[in-house]
Amino acid sequence: MTTRFDVNGKPVAVTVEPRMTLADCLRHVLRLTGTHVGCEHGVCGACTVLVDGAAVRSCLMLAVQADGRQVTTVEGLSNDDDLTPLQKSFRKHHALQCGFCTPGMITTAHVLLSEEPDCDAARVREVLSGNLCRCTGYISIVEAVLDARAAYGHKDQAGERAREHR
Repeated sequence: MTTRFDVNGKPVAVTVEPRMTLADCLRHVLRLTGTHVGCEHGVCGACTVLVDGAAVRSCLMLAVQADGRQVTTVEGLSNDDDLTPLQKSFRKHHALQCGFCTPGMITTAHVLLSEEPDCDAARVREVLSGNLCRCTGYISIVEAVLDARAAYGHKDQAGERAREHR
């Protein structure tokens, strides 16, 4: 089947088997390997991408279901010139080790911060609880997301961080 959708702002037309997942289409047909495939059951979150702005497990969505939609992968969150503030914050806080979960964490956190720039640590933990990481212990990931809030419109970052650490 031929399906047409936008990926990272660019229109694509792909011919895929009706049973091919969006994750496999992104990785193997479109060669966007930033989307990782872990459990293939929607549990780990490594394959999270944005579909029409919502965080979606691409291993649970068929490529043909993306027809006519806007898909954004981790590659589409930044431009070729620089990392996003969220990506810089992950680097600053050492919020990755092996990096396997990182694309899913970043896309999920991007949606959270876009919708709730004033979220607190408890909300970050709640939203990211569906993304599994075997390396970091999550503390540095939560810190990175909280530190990146200013780039999404958070107003009192320094004051809230001081209150969270008391």
